[in-house]
Parts: sequence; structure tokens; C-alpha cells
Amino acid sequence: MKKIGFLGPKGTYTEEAALKYLQQGEGELVSFETIFDVIMAVDSGKVEEGVVPIENSIEGSVTETLDLLADQDVKLKIRQEIDLPIFHSLMVKGKIKLGEIREVISKSQALAQCQHYIRQNLPGVITHSAPSTALAAEWVAQGKFQNAAAIASAKLADDLGLNVLADKINDYDSVTRFVVVGSRDNDPTGADKTSLVFSAKKDKPGVLFELLGELARRKINLTKIESRPRKKALGDYLFFIDLQGHRKDAGVAEALKDMGQKASYFKMLGSYPERLSNA
Repeated sequence: MKKIGFLGPKGTYTEEAALKYLQQGEGELVSFETIFDVIMAVDSGKVEEGVVPIENSIEGSVTETLDLLADQDVKLKIRQEIDLPIFHSLMVKGKIKLGEIREVISKSQALAQCQHYIRQNLPGVITHSAPSTALAAEWVAQGKFQNAAAIASAKLADDLGLNVLADKINDYDSVTRFVVVGSRDNDPTGADKTSLVFSAKKDKPGVLFELLGELARRKINLTKIESRPRKKALGDYLFFIDLQGHRKDAGVAEALKDMGQKASYFKMLGSYPERLSNA
């Protein structure tokens, strides 16, 4: 049976996305503590595929995932994307009341997504970042923090014996995009997306315009563009883009070939069916 790694422990939103993915076929879920661990497990062949978060509608991209996929030594491709609505809840151990909470623990992205709620309802509390929302809930259940609350999925409260004090405390409606990574991407379906990363040559004016122009003149729709530091020199950036179409489509293939010749660094991140929603 195929093994699929995910950012654990059990009860994370990533596990929920992985379970959604498993509705397409059989597989065994394997929990890992960090995104790095998931990516490395797939890259080394310890598991066949991995599910990791890559973007949130409120907080933007998950930079750890982008940086790992962009690494030239990581030979992975995106096989699928999954959109999952995110609803955070505030939970405590025992009979702690809202006004008694002194510390709040959660994954950094979850804390950021609930910052207005925390400021308005829990002024002065100390926040702590955990590797995952599920681990934060486990810490509170185990009593590692006194007068503490966790921000996590309400599904965890029953499993861990925690009491939910408030549901849906996100400051805004939130959707997280997850990707399934493996050794190869997907075959064309007729409704596909392609992701890639490149670096433009710094000594040639207008090269970014030229690179993106290869898509424009072929009428290929660019759905996302984002820059990240290349971590080599100040002002040296990688550009991540998503476009409509499959890398095997004639027009897309031509555009990618020409872009690769003009870029100083170019890496295909994969072609895959457009999003698998939670609907």
C-alpha cells in the first residue's frame, strides 16, 4: 500500500487534507513532525508521496515549503493541490475560563490568522509557537503550560478531552492550499495547472519582462507570481509562478523551453489537475 507522509501529529489540518486526498484511492498515512521531514521522506523514498501546506488565503505562502521545493537538490514534483477551509477554535484543559487564560499556543500561521480575536478577547496573553496546531493542543492537554489555551481544529477537543471556549475565531474566512508531492507529476487531464520557479539574469535589463512575455504572447494565463530571496546575495530573487495548462501542452511546452533558456535558474515544480476542493 502506498505510504503518504503528512505534517503531523494526528489531528492537523494537513492530515485533514491528506484524508481528503485519500478519497481518490488507497494509502497509508505516515506522520512527520515538520514540513522539512515530510519533503525529505518523499525525496529519499521513505514514503511515496507527501502532503504539505503551501499557501493560505490570509497569511500568504508557506515559505518553508516554497524554499524546499525550489532547492535544486530536491527532485520532487507537485502531483495535486487541495483547498481546505480552515476554522480555528480556542480550547482549554479543565474548567479554565476565558479571563483566566495567560498563554495561547498554536502554529505561527494560526496565531496570525486569529490575532484580532486574541487582542480583543485575550489582551496581554503570551503566545507560543508550536510546530503544528495539533501538537499545541496536545501540549495543553498534557498540562505543559499553566492557564493555557490552544488554537486548533475543534475536532481535536473531543479526542484530547479539551473544552472548546470559542469556535471559528479566525479573523477572516480562511482557506489553505495544500499540495501532494511525489517523484513525478500528473498526466494531462484537460484542466491543469503548472508551477515553476526561476531566477532572472541580473545583468540584462528587461529579462523578467521577456520571460513572462513568453507566456503572454502564447495567451497562457498566469494565475500567480511571487518572489522569494534566493539566499545567495541581497537583491537576488527567485520567482514562483503558477500558470494554466500542462507542461506537455504544445504552447506551454514551447514557452517553458524558451523561458528556461533565458533564465539563470529554472526548475519545473510540476503539472497537476486544478484544485481538489473540500466541497
